[in-house]
Amino acid sequence: MTGLDFGPLVLGGNTFGWTSSAQESHAVLDAFVDAGGRSIDTADVYSMWAPGNTGGDSERIIGDWLAARGRRDDVVIATKVYSLPDRPGLSPENVRAAVDDSLSRLRTDHIDLYYAHRDDQDVPQAEYVGVFDELVQAGKIREAGASNFSAERLKNAVTIAADAGQTAFTVAQDHLNLVERDYAEVLAPTVAELGLVELPYSSLASGFLTGKYRPGTAVDSARSGGAGGYLQDERNVALLDVLDEVAAAHGVSVTAVSLAWLRQQPTVAAPVASARTVEQVTALVESFDLVLTDEEIARLA
Repeated sequence: MTGLDFGPLVLGGNTFGWTSSAQESHAVLDAFVDAGGRSIDTADVYSMWAPGNTGGDSERIIGDWLAARGRRDDVVIATKVYSLPDRPGLSPENVRAAVDDSLSRLRTDHIDLYYAHRDDQDVPQAEYVGVFDELVQAGKIREAGASNFSAERLKNAVTIAADAGQTAFTVAQDHLNLVERDYAEVLAPTVAELGLVELPYSSLASGFLTGKYRPGTAVDSARSGGAGGYLQDERNVALLDVLDEVAAAHGVSVTAVSLAWLRQQPTVAAPVASARTVEQVTALVESFDLVLTDEEIARLA
């Protein structure tokens, strides 16, 4: 069971150094934390896909912000290991090197939540479970999480840790949102059985669940290709109508309703969502205190 308090929403750092400059990213972080947000999610691989980036870009931006603002104790910081080409996989040697790299870029002496970004079938699970426990014992990380694991492998990893008297994964991070709900059947029962909490990513389906993507409407966004694809399914178009109605009833944005629905799902502690600009933070913050009725949740089913 996690001892971390993530608050109602985790701010995703995948846009930092990609669609948000360092200055814009710092403004987003300021707005989010000033509004009461207290969790930030990133990864060593963010955002190497942007031209000129090499990976670790998001961590460096967050680290500079932490150093400039002096707010390390105000936030829960999560990052990940596995996907950076220079630090691939979950071998103990790589995890040890990668965590030190991340600590340096984040300019901190500890990471609150350190994820295995993917399962590594080439490394015995006992080995990577052991090295995450080692990092906890060394004080470099507070807790460990598993992202994109199968139910079977997640359960195996937790069992191995329990049998060895080691620190087990406490958090899972997987793909879940209003238009992609396989998690509920495939992983949620196992997450609940193990006593883990879920912090789902892609909470707004690449922006589709903000409501700005509509039939016949062009959106200028780096994610427009993926988000626009959801319009090909008539059920998703119909869902937008329901979201509009629920949002109007509460006087909030479609974004806020989408995130509130996710936060109220079984096993979910808080959704992960990013903001490119300070203006986009407003919609995220609207979700903090929004509670949907059982009827509204049923309508969105």
